[in-house]
Amino acid sequence: MTFTAHVEILPHPELLDPQGKAVLLGLSNLNITAIEDVRVGKHIVLTIKADSMQEADALAKEACEKLLVNPIMERYSYEVTKD
Repeated sequence: MTFTAHVEILPHPELLDPQGKAVLLGLSNLNITAIEDVRVGKHIVLTIKADSMQEADALAKEACEKLLVNPIMERYSYEVTKD
């Protein structure tokens, strides 16, 4: 079976986000001032071949923890769906 995992990675809230600050400044320069904060991260889509949803979920989590996410600086969430 084929599954898709959507992974969202963002900097930890207590860390500075220079990209987010640059985007916020750009929005302010465009007179879009109602936005109070911006955090810039990554969205990664994994296509997973697995025998079950549980196996696909475990593979997505392993990919995040072993390669995709720097746990010192980033937090992540993911959702696995069946294609």
